[in-house]
Amino acid sequence: MLVTEALKLAPSPEQAEALLATMRACNAAAGRAAEVAFEHKTANKVRLQKLVYYALREEFGLSAEMAIRSISKACEAYKRDKTIKPEFRPLGAVAYDQRILSWKGRDAVSLRVLGERIIVPVIYRGRWLGTTGTTLRGAADLIYRDRKFYLAVVIDVPEPPTGSEPEDWLGVDLGIVNIAADSEGTVYCGKTVRAVRYRNRQLRARLQAKGTKSAKRLLAKRRRRESRFARDVNHVISKALVSEAKGTGRGIKLEDLSGIRDRVTVRKAQRADHASWSFFQLRQFVAYKAALAGVSLALVDPRNTSRECPGCGHVDKANRPSRDRFACKRCGLAGPADHIAARNIAGRAAVSLPNAA
Repeated sequence: MLVTEALKLAPSPEQAEALLATMRACNAAAGRAAEVAFEHKTANKVRLQKLVYYALREEFGLSAEMAIRSISKACEAYKRDKTIKPEFRPLGAVAYDQRILSWKGRDAVSLRVLGERIIVPVIYRGRWLGTTGTTLRGAADLIYRDRKFYLAVVIDVPEPPTGSEPEDWLGVDLGIVNIAADSEGTVYCGKTVRAVRYRNRQLRARLQAKGTKSAKRLLAKRRRRESRFARDVNHVISKALVSEAKGTGRGIKLEDLSGIRDRVTVRKAQRADHASWSFFQLRQFVAYKAALAGVSLALVDPRNTSRECPGCGHVDKANRPSRDRFACKRCGLAGPADHIAARNIAGRAAVSLPNAA
């Protein structure tokens, strides 16, 4: 399985300036290549290279491989939407491959910059880099974020065999009020996450209205704090679900919620919570953790999971008199609605397998 790790670099001040200059040159070159691609209506890398290769090397001082990587970046961006001319941030990520990047053990990496190579210390080595059986794959991306440099590397991690299909499954219902609830009755409440997001929305509104330099600095400082918090919560929940399934010899079944934002409408007061619902990120975390643990994972059709009785199979909107309660109109089975939904998910046939890469 392919796993991406962000390794933190510790360049000297001179090396940092060289890296920044290289990122600016590469992104400017990609922008120039994108202009030509848009003008000639071509996303073919071979054709575009013939049009701009020598001009990029001369104008921006790039090495041969850096010019080629800039052309590839322009082509990939133009392919996504051929109706607009792609533009790139001056300090956007820059792709490195084996020709312009090499490892010096686990503690340092050699990177090509404008006119030279530099050896930069790696101060965070990640979880998988150097682990037995793992290998580096493809290109790495140089990222500049919050005045720090990171190298995003792709690592091929061997997966343990999952064996035959498990006899039993752990069903997991995903939601906003409760981020997840499993068929064993464990509930992972979303109250704290929603409270943090509400406070952040209120703070952002006040700072944006103030508009001072100090307010803008604080906005920039806090801009990713909420996403880091939500990501940490999803990591904790996914780890607990996979641990529960592995410890009991079961697989995991999740709802296939693809396209749910287009299918479901909510009241104005709920729009912010609905728009920031990170169900897909949680599914990705469960997928790769399950693959690494050798736990089977499947997706099921989410229709009527909260309205169907797991006892008699009766489906009725009235079976769910409130958001939190389920009470079957036919057989009288009652319980927490999310737990009932998770039981239905555990018993349903799989419709697809998620991609854990």
